[in-house]
Amino acid sequence: MEKEQALQRVDVKGGILSPVELQRIINHAQDFGLDTLHFGSRQDIIFPLKDKKGNAIAAHNSFDSSFFASESQQNICCSYVSIDIFNATVWLRGTTYLYVLEEFRYKPKLKINITDPKQQIVPLFTGDLNFIASSHEDYWYLFLKLPGWEEMYYPVLIYTWDIAKIAEAIEEVYQELKNADELFQFLNKNLDTNNRVIEKSLKVNFNPFPYYEGMNKMGENEYWLGLYWRNNQYDLKFLEALCEFCVEHKVGKICLTPWKSFILKGIPKESKLALEKLLGQFGINVRHSALELNWHIPVNNKEALELKKFLVMDFDQKDISTYGLTFGIALERNQKKYFTSIMIEKNKIPEVLQDFDASPTYNLLHAKSFNPNTKKYVVYAQDVSRMDLPELLLELTKTYFENLGSLEDDQNPGAVVQKEVHEIEVYQCRDCKTIYDASLGDVVNEIPEGTGFSDLPNDYSCSLCDASKNDFEKIVIEVV
Repeated sequence: MEKEQALQRVDVKGGILSPVELQRIINHAQDFGLDTLHFGSRQDIIFPLKDKKGNAIAAHNSFDSSFFASESQQNICCSYVSIDIFNATVWLRGTTYLYVLEEFRYKPKLKINITDPKQQIVPLFTGDLNFIASSHEDYWYLFLKLPGWEEMYYPVLIYTWDIAKIAEAIEEVYQELKNADELFQFLNKNLDTNNRVIEKSLKVNFNPFPYYEGMNKMGENEYWLGLYWRNNQYDLKFLEALCEFCVEHKVGKICLTPWKSFILKGIPKESKLALEKLLGQFGINVRHSALELNWHIPVNNKEALELKKFLVMDFDQKDISTYGLTFGIALERNQKKYFTSIMIEKNKIPEVLQDFDASPTYNLLHAKSFNPNTKKYVVYAQDVSRMDLPELLLELTKTYFENLGSLEDDQNPGAVVQKEVHEIEVYQCRDCKTIYDASLGDVVNEIPEGTGFSDLPNDYSCSLCDASKNDFEKIVIEVV
């Protein structure tokens, strides 16, 4: 993961693109003399810095810097990829994600995640702004991991149709504010939003990591296909043929995952045989062991890939089950970026030993209760050699299975801390339900903060529907 920012990135908003869009990216790669592409951790597409001849990509005549994401630009992650094929919050639909993504008319510099807590494919808390679906239809928790801030939840639920404008406003002002309360006051004053009071803490139960590869049924008349390459080098000729298949058979979306794989959904039943023939013609393996699929390693990093192969081979030879667990390799420590059940950290070789042929050592960590959504990691072993890692990982997997299902209370991630609830008197329009709060005033009608309702001019009217002052009634609401 640490090396990805040094590569050329093409943002794929939400990890969703059409076959035509992917074909355009393939054409660029072919113009650069490339044979393969990589997928990134944030559902983006990665170009190497050099072509297969060793020439810099940026030196090619066809290089267009505007085609690639800038260093400050971040891809939006979302769990659209999981909808209709894995567990989902009842009210969420694919169209919900598509609408929200369409509302992002700017290029975020903050990392934004828009996810369903019922699924496990897309991590919930790896963004700077993490919108997580609640049980209330069209409302989302917002977990803040803003640079320089203490991690915390936003004090109210966010309305689906407000996500994009709230994200953009936060990006513009967060550096001038100190905490979520100040942010809430600022946005409440300057944005017209439809927030909702948080009635209960976010609860994310632990569920085993799913198998996401191969041809699988999707309802009665459709299938979905998950494809994974062990080395994350996806052959351009195959991808080109797959795009042609999608266009011909009306498969409209290709979805990238943070696990450097991709999924096709909505494959017509009558097209299944044609797709299987295509996979066979290119010799595509669609049934890797689950031991392969539950690893997250940095893009285009031979050292991490070799370590993974070594550990997976050892597990395979010993017939070890890792069902439900996920593993990650970090060549630089950064626990805020981790999103797997078990993490292997490489230690930096001390400066006094850098002139010698010293073997690296590793730290072994696991998420609390093996649930990465807790965002808390426990050190299991430190400064261990590569040869000792398989046995220690075996011990950890045994611990996981021994305690599976018995740690429910520990598996709720950083629960929303309930703030004290206050009752306040406000006035509400009987016609459109707009609320007048004296502490906020009315920006539209140029009424300053602190103006009591009785002090409003007699010709005051509702800022939304123009109802008269007499059409307002006093009510009591709860605020956090």
